[in-house]
Amino acid sequence: MNYIGEDLLPGQVGHFFVIVSLVASLVASFAYFKATKVIIPEDRKSWLKLARGAFILEVAAVFIIFAALLHILYHHLFEYKYAWQHSSRSLELKYILSAFWEGQEGSTLLWTIWHCVLGLIVIRKDKEWEAPVMMIVSFAQFFLATMILGVYIFDVKIGSNPFILLRNSGVLDNAPVMHAGFDIANPIRPDYMTLIKDGNDLNPLLQNYWMTIHPPVLFLGFASTLFPFAYAMAGLWTGKTKEWVHKALPWALFSVAIFGLGIMMGAKWAYESLNFGGYWAWDPVENASLVPWLILVAGVHTLLVFKHTGFSLRATFIFFGLEFLFVLYSTFLTKSGVLGEASVHAFADIGMNGQLFLFLLVFVWLMPFVAATTSRQRIIIALVTAALSISTYFLAEHIPGYPLYVILSGIITFVVLMNKQVPAVKKEESASSREFWMFIGALVLFLSALIIIFQTSLPVFNKLYKLNTAPGENNEFAYNQIQVLVAIIIGLLTAIAQYFRYKSTPGNIFLKKIALPTFISALVATFILVVIKINYDKEGLGFLINIWIALVAGVYAVIANLLYLFISLKGNIRNSGGSIAHVGFGLVLVGILLSSGKKEVLSHNTSGIAIDFGKGSKEISGENLTLVKGIPMTMGKYKVTYEGDSAHPKKALTYFKIHFRSPQDSFTLYPNAFINYKNNEGLMANPSARHYWDHDVFTYVSALPDPSKNKDTAQFAVSSKKVGDTIYYSRGFIILEKMVGKDNLPLQNFDRSDTGYTASLKVQSINGPSYQSDLLMIKGKGQVLFQSQDTVMAQSLILQLNDVQNGVAKIGVKESSAVMQYVTLKAYKFPYINLLWGGVIITVIGTLISMVRRLRLNRSRQLL
Repeated sequence: MNYIGEDLLPGQVGHFFVIVSLVASLVASFAYFKATKVIIPEDRKSWLKLARGAFILEVAAVFIIFAALLHILYHHLFEYKYAWQHSSRSLELKYILSAFWEGQEGSTLLWTIWHCVLGLIVIRKDKEWEAPVMMIVSFAQFFLATMILGVYIFDVKIGSNPFILLRNSGVLDNAPVMHAGFDIANPIRPDYMTLIKDGNDLNPLLQNYWMTIHPPVLFLGFASTLFPFAYAMAGLWTGKTKEWVHKALPWALFSVAIFGLGIMMGAKWAYESLNFGGYWAWDPVENASLVPWLILVAGVHTLLVFKHTGFSLRATFIFFGLEFLFVLYSTFLTKSGVLGEASVHAFADIGMNGQLFLFLLVFVWLMPFVAATTSRQRIIIALVTAALSISTYFLAEHIPGYPLYVILSGIITFVVLMNKQVPAVKKEESASSREFWMFIGALVLFLSALIIIFQTSLPVFNKLYKLNTAPGENNEFAYNQIQVLVAIIIGLLTAIAQYFRYKSTPGNIFLKKIALPTFISALVATFILVVIKINYDKEGLGFLINIWIALVAGVYAVIANLLYLFISLKGNIRNSGGSIAHVGFGLVLVGILLSSGKKEVLSHNTSGIAIDFGKGSKEISGENLTLVKGIPMTMGKYKVTYEGDSAHPKKALTYFKIHFRSPQDSFTLYPNAFINYKNNEGLMANPSARHYWDHDVFTYVSALPDPSKNKDTAQFAVSSKKVGDTIYYSRGFIILEKMVGKDNLPLQNFDRSDTGYTASLKVQSINGPSYQSDLLMIKGKGQVLFQSQDTVMAQSLILQLNDVQNGVAKIGVKESSAVMQYVTLKAYKFPYINLLWGGVIITVIGTLISMVRRLRLNRSRQLL
């Protein structure tokens, strides 16, 4: 059947090049494998030529796939499921890219693109290590290509095709209008495209400029983690267990900088787009990216220890192996759907759990494969990997925890084989040496990562072992009470470790150097604790004391590194990357503690209007202020007024104009919110914040009247009252203060014999303000000809004068929640939050300076 209006060419081109990418990456992997193993130079040259050609073909294919999918989104070709599911005609141009990587297929493609770019750099710059490193990179590309293949083999789904047509996706199967008038053999109407007016739209929480730039940076960080791993595995594979470190260090530093920046850009997005009430909530997706970064940082420090002393090479292999494995594990967590109920921004399950696990399993067992010292060992490991992959498919449901045991056995096998191949220095490190404390710091980071991933993986353990373990009511505190101790240790080590020498440091020299930083840090920390103060008593005195100590450690890290930079390094920026990065880290630590420890709720309920947030909500009624439209309310030092709202011209999205005024300042914020978006129950909200140099005023909408549930079904209750009488309602009382009648009305369409009556009412709320209401009724020939209604929105009241006889007024009173136009806000003050964002930037700059220095040293080494 010919379907009218479809543009099939972009999808056909895109899917063809998906297959090209798959085949080319497999050919590149094999050719690079052969180039690594052959000894004869001419043979090696031939295999390298084939490998490079295949990889470059793969790069071209990946960019064509990217262009095809972008074309589909940009031109709103809704015959493709991906365009229909993730975009709409109303989507602004700047968010087309956000729609591109909203889906699993687009984000996988983004990851693949960065592998291509970085792989080309290796081919261009590192001929010595190209073959073994690029074999691993191409092998990873092969697996990523399968993720967007979208074919079935024996009813097993391999990948998810981003170019699948909407009519073939099953989405239209339950839409009767798409089948009207046609038989079973041709279920979809040939003109179905005329019925598709628009797409499903991009989730409004992702319609933020941070989601245009955060994912590319984060996935560049994700992609870059492969290269320290690849160099470490190449070192084992080729038997060059020490030579690889010089090449790997710049890659590792680059990955630390970019990956860390991507994570914190995500935190900034969460701060501006999610109602976390902050920038971090220990959300599982946040944790899944943080864990490999922590392990990578640990690996960088042990690698530096090895370069200067010969210690910690085995630990470096382990850290560089695990950091990439945890990148794959985090991919499994976020893409498998296992975190669907635990995270606000995990992907849904699209039926690729087995494939995602296979990706992880193969790279787990790739590590012992390259660590093996003989061909026989490698053949055995390859066979074991195949057997375990197949057995996992059949036994995972029958043996609780079987997939976990397969992963752990691979890691243990790697450690055993790696220890046999990698030499270790027998001499013990001195406790007065820099390398000792750097290793301790790396170990603390690693343990911190393991604790975080264990807590994050509870949904996985529940599924593996058929448990029902919950993280607890106060999930954030469960993380914080441990990680604050980690912050203390890391802050102190960041401050003092550099004042030790490598190998050994005389005690008097260390004390002499550390005395001034310690004294100045003590003064600054005392000032902060006494004058600025942190009185965070939400979790008890013990936790507060830990926050104080962590703050001291953070200040110590900043001051000690600044003084080391200017005194010991004499301000030489080129050689000061580590100190600059540590200054930034100290500022991040101080910024986190001050902004979170001194976070102040501004929106205490002073309106007397209590909102029921429902079961499961974390919102506290007393910490949310309901603003009635046009009525100023007190919020801390501010008078806050809900001045109005405006609807998005093409979306079910409302922007609220909230004006803040204080004696010193005034500003307007525009938080937005939407109810029941895409059939999702409940409120979704984007915050808005006012930024100052020393604090932010941060607010988001926490409750709205739901038009679909807020219908006015209330009835008027009529009371007969004389002047001075009182009418009671649920939140106060009403006094009839005055009533006047008048004939000969000077109004058109009324006779002289008609009589107009006015009633003045005072509405007094309980323990609150009072309101004045004036009602009008016109009566003639025994009938009511006209009557006005007055609305007291703050009290949800509608009043009307029904009749007047012999000095007695019949007054109708209706209480209805549908009357009041209101918005409920949660507002915080975040002091010193710019220390956090500034610290992130300084950390990235310092790490990149270190990377550039290492590249310069590598070039000098090659010239020698």
